[in-house]
Amino acid sequence: MRTIAIGDIHGSLRALQTLLAAIRPTPDDRIIFLGDYIDGGPDSKGVLDCLISEPSLQSAIFLRGNHEVMMLEARADDLKSGFWFDCGGLNTLLSYDAGKRSDWPSCVPPSHWRFLENTRRFYETENHIFIHASVDPDLGLREQPDFLLFWEFFDTIQPHRSGKKIVCGHSRQESGAIKDLGFALCIDTGACKGGWLTGLDVEAGNFWQASETGQTHTGRLS
Repeated sequence: MRTIAIGDIHGSLRALQTLLAAIRPTPDDRIIFLGDYIDGGPDSKGVLDCLISEPSLQSAIFLRGNHEVMMLEARADDLKSGFWFDCGGLNTLLSYDAGKRSDWPSCVPPSHWRFLENTRRFYETENHIFIHASVDPDLGLREQPDFLLFWEFFDTIQPHRSGKKIVCGHSRQESGAIKDLGFALCIDTGACKGGWLTGLDVEAGNFWQASETGQTHTGRLS
């Protein structure tokens, strides 16, 4: 069984489809998405459709990113809607043909709202901690504040008291390469900014990358 983490998609449907074709998930694989499925890229609606309906992802684990937090909060708060629009939310609404309509939440299918609502705050295995952004090194995972899990940047991260390796996204690596600190890995490699969408086999160190233009790249962590 492979344990594969997939970084921030940000509406990059073609990159997601290309990456899945390269990884070829099987029912025995444990696939963990690190959040930020929406905003920025051209087809957030298509990304959620794919994640919900793709047969190979029916047992996948979906974490919540700060962009899912923003969309969920914007649903019932006009002020937060404006903030979300400025952070890529408008691109998401365009993919639903909603624009800045005041009733935009009704343009999002109920299945998509359920998907967003059911995303997890974190996931833990015997050897790894999977989160969107960061953690307090001295707190258990259930005690972690939302600000750290969803918003803090990778340059502040420290080893967790559990001794487990941390795998996260959120902090875009402009180089397009996985950032490896030994005790923590960041696999947000800029899918919606002309970079890569990354999938990483966290035990073996093999990785796959795909771009929104359909290019692919593979490698192995040293």
